[in-house]
Amino acid sequence: MPKMIFKRIWEWRGIWTTVPTAAGLVILLRLSGALQPYEWMAFDQLMRSRPSEAADPRIVIVGVNEDDLRKTRRWPLDDATLARLIQRIKQQQPVAIGLDLYRDFPVEPGHSELVNLFKTTPNLIGIENRGGIKNVPVAPPPVLKQLNQVASNDVVQDGDGKVRRVILFIGEDAQETLGLRLARLYLEKQNILAEADPATDYLKFKQAVFPKFQANDGAYIKADDGEYQILLNYRGPANSFQTVSLMEVLNGNIPANLMRDRIVLIGPTATSIKDFFYTPYSGNSITTPETMAGVEIQANLASQILSSTLDGRTGIQGWQDWQEMVWIIAWATVGTILAWSARAPRWAIGGILLLASSLVAASYLAFLAGWWIPIVPAVLALLTSTGLITSYIAYLEHAERQTIMNIFGRHVSPKIAEAIWRDRDQLLQQGRLTGRRMTATVLFSDIKDFTTVSERTSPEVLMSWLNEYMEAMTQAVLENGGIVDKFIGDCIMAVFGVPIPRTSEAEIAQDAVQAVGCAVEMAHILNALNQKWESQGRPTVSMRVGIATGLVVTGSLGGEQRLDYTTIGDSVNIASRLESFDKTLGLGICRILINENTYNYVQNRFPHQFIANVQLKGRSETTKIYQILLESLKTDVPEDSHILG
Repeated sequence: MPKMIFKRIWEWRGIWTTVPTAAGLVILLRLSGALQPYEWMAFDQLMRSRPSEAADPRIVIVGVNEDDLRKTRRWPLDDATLARLIQRIKQQQPVAIGLDLYRDFPVEPGHSELVNLFKTTPNLIGIENRGGIKNVPVAPPPVLKQLNQVASNDVVQDGDGKVRRVILFIGEDAQETLGLRLARLYLEKQNILAEADPATDYLKFKQAVFPKFQANDGAYIKADDGEYQILLNYRGPANSFQTVSLMEVLNGNIPANLMRDRIVLIGPTATSIKDFFYTPYSGNSITTPETMAGVEIQANLASQILSSTLDGRTGIQGWQDWQEMVWIIAWATVGTILAWSARAPRWAIGGILLLASSLVAASYLAFLAGWWIPIVPAVLALLTSTGLITSYIAYLEHAERQTIMNIFGRHVSPKIAEAIWRDRDQLLQQGRLTGRRMTATVLFSDIKDFTTVSERTSPEVLMSWLNEYMEAMTQAVLENGGIVDKFIGDCIMAVFGVPIPRTSEAEIAQDAVQAVGCAVEMAHILNALNQKWESQGRPTVSMRVGIATGLVVTGSLGGEQRLDYTTIGDSVNIASRLESFDKTLGLGICRILINENTYNYVQNRFPHQFIANVQLKGRSETTKIYQILLESLKTDVPEDSHILG
């Protein structure tokens, strides 16, 4: 049992090494911050892909647009115009008014009127900028500062200039930002007070908790998490809130109860004022990226707090670091197992595309539920693990192919080589072809009187002549579906039906027919060679062939330096004895003797005659011997054949 477990572990060693390698590389890349821009892009795409939400009915924006600037002919607005605007809004009895306009100095005329209005409007909140995160400080209206009716409008921009998070509290005095202050006033009207969550000490309204942003939340790596920040869950792209213009309010061109019991924000929406920011929705346009007015960002913050508290709308939160790492490792594992199991590139590619699509779909559904989970690292882990394991498989296949080629060399046909490669997993074990018992047909061929030829021929001519003979006979074996097992001097041993085991009588019969057919073809080839050699003044010869069908044992034989595929067994011995049986019998260019098993398979395919039932050397049982007749070939070779020497 332990041996089997170890074997399985060894077989899957590619997985055990690929998973930690791929996951480790991706995690290191992520921790370095290299993936952060791409993860932001994925976040933005998820944000833009969400179904559109209805405008928050609790919030109205009074925007100072380009048309308002043309009609008032000045910026900033004078105090008198601003006082009239606030008075008009105040008449509609809103819950809170947010003045997202800097008013750190008087803009005459009408300053005293504006100050008096500030003093008599307790639900009016002005702004200042603390210069918190990469901002320039701007002082608040002095009178509102004295009345503690000031909030900050500091904005946090990521490295690519986009606003994905906002500040709730800033400074040592924990001053609220405008969106939070307005939302709190609205909720207090409904007797919902801000408190600290007992478990985490985070801001809480009823059951809605707003976790503080941490430096490595989501895709962020070592981000500036100073102050109390949260991820901003936008209501939608720019212009997602009900908006009226300055002049519409001043001229009374709005419904009488438009602002009643609502939060009203006043701020610039004219592009020339440049109080605009890039957001996740800025990717909608290539030529002119969409931007959002600062007043609408504060409206989104107020809406997020109200909808989370009153409507149960979820915020955006990420996993803990260890959960994200497990997620990345999981996808590296999935990619590795898929590629290892599929093996075929087309299946692996199809599976990867399907998995990547599933990953994106799952991440999208999680985002709809308020969870920002890593997409880019997971996809990268999937692709990296697949690439690594595919390369490893290619390396193994190259090594296995090299092993097979080292074993078989040039002595198998392309068809057999392909069959061996296809079944390599069953054939190969630890770099060797495993020993197997099977039924095959063995062929031995030998040149008659080769010793005499070799003694009367120079070495150079002899080797050239013998190589020509061997090349032609080897080709005949390969073309007839056999493999050349070995050369023994001038003797050739070929086997038909290995190394892929035959599973039916029909296949075994086909091997026998191919072996005998090969011997007949070898006779014709030798006849043609003799005619050629005779014209060249080279030796002409005859040959003997022995063929036996029966059980054999096959496998790799040798050591690490040299490993050969070989066939052994009783049938090999019988074929060898048939080749050398009674060398005076059956004179002619090629004598082919077969055993009874071979005869049973080929008797209806080739002319034959019974020779004898004898006890071959080294065998205790008798063997019936048959001869394949070659009447159409030249029957003898001249005793005075030319021999060059």
